[in-house]
Amino acid sequence: MSTRVRSPTIDLEILAPVEKKIRLEENPMDESNVTKEDTSIPVVSGPSKKVSKSAKRKQKRILPEPYSSEDVLWRDIVALLGDDTVDHALQQGTEWDSPFDFREEVEVEVSTLSSNGDALAHSPASSAPWVIVAPFALPGERIRVRVYRSSRLHSFADLLEVVSPNLDLRDNSRAKCRYFGQCSGCQYQMLSYDTQLGIKRNVVIKAYENFSNLPKETIPDVLPTIASPLQYGYRTKITPHFEAPPKKARKEAESGSANSTDKPSWLKIGFNEIGKRTVLDIEECPIATPVLNAALGPIREDIIKNIWGYKKGVSLLLRDSIEYLPSDTSSTPSPEDEKHICITNHKATVRERVDSTYFEFPGHSFFQNNNSVLVPLTSYVKEAIFPSSKSSGPTHLVDAYCGSGLFSLMLAPHFDTVAGIELSAESIKSATANAIINGLPQGKCSFLAGDAANIFSTVSHFPPDKTALIIDPPRKGSDEPFIEQLVRFACSTVVYVSCNVHTQARDIGMIIERMEQKGGGRKYVLESLRGFDLFPQTAHVESVAVLRLV
Repeated sequence: MSTRVRSPTIDLEILAPVEKKIRLEENPMDESNVTKEDTSIPVVSGPSKKVSKSAKRKQKRILPEPYSSEDVLWRDIVALLGDDTVDHALQQGTEWDSPFDFREEVEVEVSTLSSNGDALAHSPASSAPWVIVAPFALPGERIRVRVYRSSRLHSFADLLEVVSPNLDLRDNSRAKCRYFGQCSGCQYQMLSYDTQLGIKRNVVIKAYENFSNLPKETIPDVLPTIASPLQYGYRTKITPHFEAPPKKARKEAESGSANSTDKPSWLKIGFNEIGKRTVLDIEECPIATPVLNAALGPIREDIIKNIWGYKKGVSLLLRDSIEYLPSDTSSTPSPEDEKHICITNHKATVRERVDSTYFEFPGHSFFQNNNSVLVPLTSYVKEAIFPSSKSSGPTHLVDAYCGSGLFSLMLAPHFDTVAGIELSAESIKSATANAIINGLPQGKCSFLAGDAANIFSTVSHFPPDKTALIIDPPRKGSDEPFIEQLVRFACSTVVYVSCNVHTQARDIGMIIERMEQKGGGRKYVLESLRGFDLFPQTAHVESVAVLRLV
């Protein structure tokens, strides 16, 4: 039995060398524990352009930036090949010597999934130890792939065919998107939802094994991943994009040889195609809310109608928003009485309700894109700060990277005083307005614009033993100055919410280590770890870590 993957309609022979050229990292990795190859350029006699280009490529072979998706993949590759195999290749200087040619087809068996959601397979026994990285395949499946790019001990490949599917895991009828297998947005639509949650729990486990630098016995068992109430129709923000008319097409239109009312064949309005730098035309996105899908059709029609007026490519914004706030925000309206609209202006106001709390923020601002899971997420954070086993808890809350005030406002009723800190003055303005919208007493919540690295100077009057800290940083995580201040302040509870579990693991390890060094006998204990599924059908997992000072 075989499962064939639909082939793109674009001529790959023509476009592949351009779309799939070698992608090189811009920032070198910290190589304190890695031996880097000799990157010196050999002296070449004569004007041989071929040798010169090869030498330049070798010189630019840079290791992945720490904690990046490439670094995460590298750790998975090392785990699959084994330390001895990798060390031998590094010593021999063969880690870049791919056994596969460009566009070579090969049949392999998938061994495991990477933390990024791709399938990892050993190269055939006839070749040197190497890993094939391919999308949309599952452990135990035999697949046929076509290699399009090689890197350090691994090659990326397009999935051509699932020769022997793993029917214990795969059920293609589960996929609700007609673009699944071509669009790069989702990875797991063929899996049961319970299986997806289990995979994401394993991502959290691996992140702390690989990046926390903590002794294994100090890392608690990762709790089961909290499910999203909605597995489809949950995403409240999408950003399709398209390119401007090519010069040749524009000239044809100007000369009248092209029909200006029909959709040109070159125009693709949608998301990135898997493994390529081209846009896949998307007419609907099943993980987006119904409101966004209803708006996407007319938006596409307007673009097609006016495409010749665009001088450059455009990234669209579609955000699900409540049309109006109710006159009485203290009562929760029924879903039938709460009309939603699609916001497309980056400067327009977006309105969302989380349980009975309302939020307003500009269209371009950050806000979690799965509203359905925000009540479970904020409730979990509250319960982590106030465990039932303790008779009393913190009275003060510091919300670092507070944004528009999600955690500050949702948890405010449980604290005497709340301080939110955010680098963006615009977000602070939104958070302050949201406190007023929700009728919080004056002085209960204060929001201050400032660098999170200087956060604790603004709350120096808070009693550390009665203060809880919530950290919800961007993907890059926190930095050392922030962590040094955190350790000096020594609040009783730290809840770290992260969209990048790998930088979270790094930061948690650093917090624990620094407190052991400078805490005067006090230390932080990693009490719990748990994933939250904010993006079902994808490989992404949010993570919540709870630290308690003892």
